[in-house]
Amino acid sequence: MLKAQKIALAVLIHAAFISSTYASEQSEAKGFVEDAEGSVLFRTGYLTRDKKHGRADTSSFAQTAMVKMESGFTPGLVGVGVGLIGDASFKIGENAHAGNGMIPQHPDGSAYDHWARGGGFVKARISNTTAVYGTQVSSLPVLASNTARLVPEYFTGLLVTSNEIDKVTLTAGKFTENQYSSQIKSDGNELDNAYVWGVSYKPSEQLSTAYYGTDVEDKLVRHYANVNYTHGLKNDASLNLDFSGYHTEFEKNAATASQTTNDLSDRQNSIFAVSAGYNKDVHGVMLAYQQNSGNTGYDYGYNADGVQSIYLPNSYLSDFIGNDEKSLQLQYNLNFKHFGLAGLNWTTAFVYGWDIKIADELDRSKIIDTAEEHEFFNQIKYTVQTGALKDASLRLRHSYLRASDTYQGNNGIGDTNEWRIWLDIPVKLF
Repeated sequence: MLKAQKIALAVLIHAAFISSTYASEQSEAKGFVEDAEGSVLFRTGYLTRDKKHGRADTSSFAQTAMVKMESGFTPGLVGVGVGLIGDASFKIGENAHAGNGMIPQHPDGSAYDHWARGGGFVKARISNTTAVYGTQVSSLPVLASNTARLVPEYFTGLLVTSNEIDKVTLTAGKFTENQYSSQIKSDGNELDNAYVWGVSYKPSEQLSTAYYGTDVEDKLVRHYANVNYTHGLKNDASLNLDFSGYHTEFEKNAATASQTTNDLSDRQNSIFAVSAGYNKDVHGVMLAYQQNSGNTGYDYGYNADGVQSIYLPNSYLSDFIGNDEKSLQLQYNLNFKHFGLAGLNWTTAFVYGWDIKIADELDRSKIIDTAEEHEFFNQIKYTVQTGALKDASLRLRHSYLRASDTYQGNNGIGDTNEWRIWLDIPVKLF
């Protein structure tokens, strides 16, 4: 794997010196102060999970202000800049049943009253290649920060992105710290090293492809691939086809939850999904099929590998990633702009998963059941279109999840009714 990393880095460095046929990003830099940007996102977040079969419910209610301030790049051959990113939060109410990734907890399980996190970063750019070192929110499919809680998950390290080749983006980096959304310590997961690399290629407006990889030292090696194609139809309709998939090989020290082998040095998973979406005017319909194989489920987020590293369609409250699980989804989306409610959107989906292999906890190689799960998902979101509160949004999300008796609480989330309510108010500082 080190050889693959060296090749990726060599290609990235070489690309930085290719003579571009189009204007470079750095040549258009206006200045350290002139291109500076600053913003605050005020978020009020509520997440509650009503669990069944005697399992403890969780509920969290809190307020945060997420800040990002970033300078522009200095002019010249090599531009440099700085920035900071962070959040300051406080709980609303007692929050006696926290524990769902929203609020940090003291050793006795009680929720923090208030807390703050974050860090700085420096950046440099030459031509169309940018390097950022410091605290970051990662959006790489193989090392994706969780942004589905009150505040984001942070990674600390170096990420280099190059757009020197027309229609191609190359990525490589190394991260050394990982902090979950509900952790105070900047390296709460004691990440040693996580190497990332990847390439995306968009030959046309209709077609895009991507490959990314990561090597989390002593934990896992993961690969991701995606192909997405949109075909225009008559009367402003379109058909979207998508393929995405992961392959993961786990090291002996990795944490997994659903393996069906006693050999911890030989755990691997492959998961893929195909989807077809039809969109016309305010309506959208998607059908998706997702399938696992290997001797463990797609166990992500346990090994400082990003709690949102699941760029797959059948991911709601459940991700439908159990050992050997197959799942099928039907989704419908409606935009209410023709009903006098511009900015209002509704998404509903039903996902059914089956053939989940449940292993005996004393002998993981012994299958004791083949389980199923199903989820009914609804989300409605309103975004203010004009005025002083433009882009402010209110989102209500509900999931009804049910599963076989043997798929409760350990390997799977189990029977749960979940509500999420998010009020976001963005404020541009400069």
